[in-house]
Amino acid sequence: MAHDQDQLVDFARSYTESWRSGDPVRVAEHYARGASVAINGGAPLPIREVAESFMAAFPDMQLLMDDVVIRDDDRVEYHWTLVGTNTGPGGTGNRVRISGFEEWTIGDDGLVAVSLGNYDQAEYERQIAHGVDEGLTSA
Repeated sequence: MAHDQDQLVDFARSYTESWRSGDPVRVAEHYARGASVAINGGAPLPIREVAESFMAAFPDMQLLMDDVVIRDDDRVEYHWTLVGTNTGPGGTGNRVRISGFEEWTIGDDGLVAVSLGNYDQAEYERQIAHGVDEGLTSA
């Protein structure tokens, strides 16, 4: 199925704003009923559960949209950067700035049917434990 770049960018902006809202239900509204996200090759999980987890860990989280890329085989990549302080339950109080992307399959209804999330898990864990140098432009 061919994707319209402008519609996908608008969808990705709305998705980004839903993460910034702090409301996991708004994030889940971008996914088809029963859709899930698998992060770094892990088991698929309901997006609402994933959103709740990140929002709890980073109450001040800001999600930045870096890019939207349509691949030749109709895969859509949503590139993002998460910035926040790990002050949720059991948090370390350290700042995190980590980039990654979600590989989306968009259903006929225009919502995400499948999402494969990817980011550098080792770097994320290092930043949770030790923080990030805010002078860095990327993590």
